[in-house]
Amino acid sequence: MYRTKSCGELNLSNKGEVVTLAGWVQKNRKLGGMTFVDVRDRYGITQIVFNEEVNKELCEQANKLGREWVIQVTGVVEERSSKNKNIPTGEIEIIVQELKILNESEVPPFTIEDNSDGGDDIRMQYRYLDIRRNPVRNNLELRHKIAFEVRRFLDSQNFLEVETPVLIKSTPEGARDFIVPSRMNPGEFYALPQSPQQFKQLLMVAGIDRYFQIVKCFRDEDLRADRQPEFTQIDCEMSFVEQEDVLNIFEDMIKHIFKFVKGIDFEGNFPRMSWHDCMKLYGSDKPDMRFGMTFVELKDLTEGYNFPVFDAANFVVGICAEGCASYSRKQIDALTDFVKRPQIGAKGLVYVKYENDGSFKSSVDKFYDQKALAKWAERFNAKPGDLMLILCGDDADKTRKQMNELRLEMGEQLGLRDKNKFAPVWVVDFPLFEWVEEEKRFYAMHHPFTSPKQEDIQYLDSDPGRVRANAYDLAMNGVELGGGSIRIFDSQLQNKMFELLGFTQEKAMDQFGCIINAFKYGAPPHGGLAFGLDRLVSMLAGLDSIRDCIAFPKNNSGRDVMIDSPSAVDKEQLKELCLEVKLG
Repeated sequence: MYRTKSCGELNLSNKGEVVTLAGWVQKNRKLGGMTFVDVRDRYGITQIVFNEEVNKELCEQANKLGREWVIQVTGVVEERSSKNKNIPTGEIEIIVQELKILNESEVPPFTIEDNSDGGDDIRMQYRYLDIRRNPVRNNLELRHKIAFEVRRFLDSQNFLEVETPVLIKSTPEGARDFIVPSRMNPGEFYALPQSPQQFKQLLMVAGIDRYFQIVKCFRDEDLRADRQPEFTQIDCEMSFVEQEDVLNIFEDMIKHIFKFVKGIDFEGNFPRMSWHDCMKLYGSDKPDMRFGMTFVELKDLTEGYNFPVFDAANFVVGICAEGCASYSRKQIDALTDFVKRPQIGAKGLVYVKYENDGSFKSSVDKFYDQKALAKWAERFNAKPGDLMLILCGDDADKTRKQMNELRLEMGEQLGLRDKNKFAPVWVVDFPLFEWVEEEKRFYAMHHPFTSPKQEDIQYLDSDPGRVRANAYDLAMNGVELGGGSIRIFDSQLQNKMFELLGFTQEKAMDQFGCIINAFKYGAPPHGGLAFGLDRLVSMLAGLDSIRDCIAFPKNNSGRDVMIDSPSAVDKEQLKELCLEVKLG
């Protein structure tokens, strides 16, 4: 066999044993007549020793070893005279009796160490080398453990793992599909699933009762730190449940995972907040609740003072940063520049410092006297030493989103977004529809199968924008970890939903005919949700991006630079598929 022990398991209890190790050369150091080599595998690092006085030929062979060469050694475990307490094997070393070079290596393009000298681009190009580094490998091990524990938990709750198809029908509502041409059906296309939504509902009609799947999903959309074109969901569905049943079981699952990975016990139930309150207080449906600075609306207090900016605005909102009245003009100017960035889009920023002597200093002192600013401070519940930051605009939703970005930036500057602190919240009572002004029509905020709140069904015809969805998201630290809904299971209500979304009967049958027909055969009440496995792992690993918990991720342009994908295909392949490429 190539090895009798791994490079991470030997200690003083193995002293005197003859062992065989195999792995990669991490470092090679010659000191006088001795050569010390660190050998690494997935499990750790072990120091091996060659003595020129004992075996000169073997020592000369060891001196030729380069970084990342693959070797096999046999030797005796001995206690180290100079111990390394930073690694588990640091009290022992192997006195080598035999050395076999299994494979030589070119010098790698970056150092295979925890703190590598390789930038993102080069590490993505040589991802198979990057994975040899402890931080990346540890993330993949964490991902494995979380996925395994999810399966164990759901199995204990009588969930059945069922695989659903990857080649499905395109339903263009929502994000863009990745489409796949069919050679055997010329001119027709499969789509890669954005989620297994219809199939898991069909499994409920089929009587599976409790389904789950750790499943690949695909969306052809613009990328950012928490998005990839292909991603992994913990996808779940349950029959004969209401919202409370779903929230309770999956809250227990998340608590179980955090206890298993981090040893964290959450006290009591996760808080619940309506979508309306989230937007009003945080400007986001995935609020970061590790810190305060909730929004305060000020329009009524700003009128009548002849300040043109506030007078012309429909909406004025602010936050209060505790203890920040000491911010310098340079710091406030930097915040102003921050909110004026194109991706945020605010036109400016008003500040009010609540000085320690009880007076106010503001960028709008010319218009608002001390008495007026004191009313603002009272609304904010501010104290001496605090800093009030205020934005305004014509569109309340847009201004809230801008303020959300400023709030998060202040939280970052003040060290309030601690990665070791976790603040979950269930966001509930989403609107069922969202109005798209450009198209003068409603879209489903989640998807067409989301059930309206029973008490709001009466408004479907008269006031669709008022109808709340029986939907829920779990947000944590400003990240949406997952979400779902109770589904429509009544054919008449489902047809009504399609009608309100502008589907003709023919279009609805064309896109969703299978599930429409299935509902005719005794569909049970059902609901479910899906968690983003990539996001969950990255949060537990303390990462800023999901890329480092995915073995082979895409870059921000959706490319895999390691295998150079996507790429052009041979003309013969296109001909077989009855396709012709036209650019521009």
